[in-house]
Amino acid sequence: MKSRLRMLCSLAIITGLAMAAGLLAGCSQAKKEKVEEVKEPYKIGAIFAVTGRAAPLGEPEKETAEMLVAQINEAGGINGHKLELIVEDDEGDETKSLMAAKKLIEKDQVLAVVGTTTSGTTLAIMKTFEEAQTPLVSCAASVKIVEPVNPWVFKTPQSDRDAVLKILEYLEAQGINKIAFINDSNAYGVSGKIEIEALAPQRGVEIVAKETFGGEDTDMTPQLTRIKGTKAQAVICWGTNPGPAIVARNMKQLKMSIPLIQSHGVANAKFVELAGDAAEGVLLPSGRLIVAEQLPDGHPQKQMLIDYKTAYTGKYNKPVSTFGGHAYDAIKILAGALERGGADKAKIRDEIENTKNFVGTAGVFNYSPEDHYGLDVSAFSMVEIKGGQWQLVSE
Repeated sequence: MKSRLRMLCSLAIITGLAMAAGLLAGCSQAKKEKVEEVKEPYKIGAIFAVTGRAAPLGEPEKETAEMLVAQINEAGGINGHKLELIVEDDEGDETKSLMAAKKLIEKDQVLAVVGTTTSGTTLAIMKTFEEAQTPLVSCAASVKIVEPVNPWVFKTPQSDRDAVLKILEYLEAQGINKIAFINDSNAYGVSGKIEIEALAPQRGVEIVAKETFGGEDTDMTPQLTRIKGTKAQAVICWGTNPGPAIVARNMKQLKMSIPLIQSHGVANAKFVELAGDAAEGVLLPSGRLIVAEQLPDGHPQKQMLIDYKTAYTGKYNKPVSTFGGHAYDAIKILAGALERGGADKAKIRDEIENTKNFVGTAGVFNYSPEDHYGLDVSAFSMVEIKGGQWQLVSE
């Protein structure tokens, strides 16, 4: 009897141990499968002028990019892959931008990069991206970024050429045919000058004065005094802050009553802050982000613009910026390409190029092998500053 009991006990123990082993093996397998489900992140880079003279442009770009990446990851990532964003600050300096580009490509081995903030820094690194066969979606405006087409480089801001065309449309409607032009000596300002010189004569507009200013200049009174002595019916200024704000203040001090038309390079709250009451009445071609609520209901961009503004102001407690919008478009376009192309640089490039009818902050994008800009003059509205606020003048 005792022998039988010992045998039954031994059998029970063996059975229990087997069951326990089976449970442990099952848990181990489940844990292994769970680990296997975690996918490698999609690593992307960004180069923005977070500090330096172009910081009012680069800071909202960085903030927007980080906000969107967080939103994408909270929603489960892209095809199960989280996005890993590596941000480099080039301070708006071409040499530092090139160093950042090489670090992101060679050391960090990113799949693609968004940025840079300024035209000069983008132009300085384009060849690097072509040689490395890595996609770059620039947040800078110069038409030289996409003409001629670099197979690996795209951009999201509206081009200076279309901004000039929008201004010329406005001048024609106002009966203005004599202008003075003053520009920043940087790549963005020079690009605008090239476009106005090419396009104004075609529209019957005479440029009666041409002046320039440097990025560190603090007084444009001599240039504006010379302009005041001409028959100019309007002044067009091409640059990014603080220079354009100084032009506005100096024109007010000189009691120049002719219209001041700025470029889309000042479509942010910083210009209004720097120019003060001299900003009153300033006109400019702009994307529709800063006047989103004034768009008619049913406008294809209206709701997405309002949604972006709400998310950005809610997170950072400050006004949205057109320049942050450029990063919004770049990240969204790149995310779509990653979703369709996966972790393959060539496929990502192809999918960016195949992007059609993407409703962004700058307009509705349609890229192609011949067009890495994707927009046209219809992406602009004319805007006026009244009472420190942006007012829609015309579509």
